[in-house]
Amino acid sequence: QVQLVESGGGLVQPGGSLRLSCAASGSIFSVYGMGWYRQAPGKQRELVATSTVGSTTNYADAVKGRFTIVRDNAKNTVYLQMNSLKPEDTAVYFCNARIKVVVTAAPADYWGQGTQVTVSS
Repeated sequence: QVQLVESGGGLVQPGGSLRLSCAASGSIFSVYGMGWYRQAPGKQRELVATSTVGSTTNYADAVKGRFTIVRDNAKNTVYLQMNSLKPEDTAVYFCNARIKVVVTAAPADYWGQGTQVTVSS
């Protein structure tokens, strides 16, 4: 069984910073892409940032220049450094990873439980 455990959310003032972490654990053969998504109240879940195994990154236009995704392949962990936070960044942030659990299985998408990020004065 695979688990993605997120941490690092919280309440921060506009202009502040937060760092989210997500660690994948369990029966893992290999981890492919990892990323972060977010869902604000009344809105659909949207991509924030992704990283390939080779650390090629992709960002939503709304966060470019403010957020940085970094992964540690040895630890099956991905981080999201969020700077210059704005009220519109308020959302539940979800970690996603594409994981193969055994060599013969196809990769599948796994999700964390979500961590709340609130940007407010």
